[in-house]
Amino acid sequence: MDSLVELFVAVDDFWQIFRPAWHEHLLASGTRQRIRPSRLSESEIMTIVILFHQSQYRNFKAFYLGYVCRHLKQDFPQLVSYPRFVTLMQSMGLPLYVFLRLSMGRCTGISFVDSTPLAVCHNKRINRHRVFDGFAKRGKTTMGWFYGFKLHLIINHDGEIIAFALTPGNVDDRKPLPDMLRWVFGKLFGDKGYLSQTLRDDLRDTGIELITSIRRNMKPQLLPLYDKLMLKRRSIIETINDQLKNISQIEHSRHRSVNNFFVNLMAGLIAYCRRPIKPSIQLDPAEYQSLAATVS
Repeated sequence: MDSLVELFVAVDDFWQIFRPAWHEHLLASGTRQRIRPSRLSESEIMTIVILFHQSQYRNFKAFYLGYVCRHLKQDFPQLVSYPRFVTLMQSMGLPLYVFLRLSMGRCTGISFVDSTPLAVCHNKRINRHRVFDGFAKRGKTTMGWFYGFKLHLIINHDGEIIAFALTPGNVDDRKPLPDMLRWVFGKLFGDKGYLSQTLRDDLRDTGIELITSIRRNMKPQLLPLYDKLMLKRRSIIETINDQLKNISQIEHSRHRSVNNFFVNLMAGLIAYCRRPIKPSIQLDPAEYQSLAATVS
């Protein structure tokens, strides 16, 4: 995990470059009539939000009041009240998104794709839930029904996120996949949810080989031994999904606005991307040579 200083320096370096274009956009679009500085700078706001997802706290209010206000007062001398901070951080969605894009990894030729549900409320409260009305949808996974969104991820064999997409919960896993493959090449391993001969043929034309497991009522497929072994290692992305939910806290049912949900998700993904140790698959030199020969 980053130290507080390392995290702030990385965020502030990004903000100094991003700020002029961001402020110009706000003024030109009419979102802001003038840019008035707040007591907390944007870099400090982003740092605190990301720091929450690197901490062991599960509730942001407890983190801000019980940890930041008590123990980080010297680091953030101009702290504002909790309600004011919640208001300020809701405008940080786009800057966090851009910072996340810069924090992501690169394709290595071996990639894994999967989706995970992000429930925004308990199923018993769906009919009276209003925060995400018009955005969230009912979806179904192997674990049952949920109400919320789907987070689609593509990772490399080092456990780094190289692409992601967010869709309503009722969207088929295959639908957002083509738009996520801009910087992906080589072999892409997925589960049964990505079975589609048409999709496989389309991706092959772009230089991507989609390899998936099969259903029980399907004929066995002939795969090279290397592909079979890598397909069995696909559980790495499920491990990452679990860490994103239970360590980075990207899923909970306490959101009171769509902006708050988006900020929470972006900060959680950034916190994961900046982790020095991630779940990974160790490849020996022979496997690297085989991969390079396959890609070329």
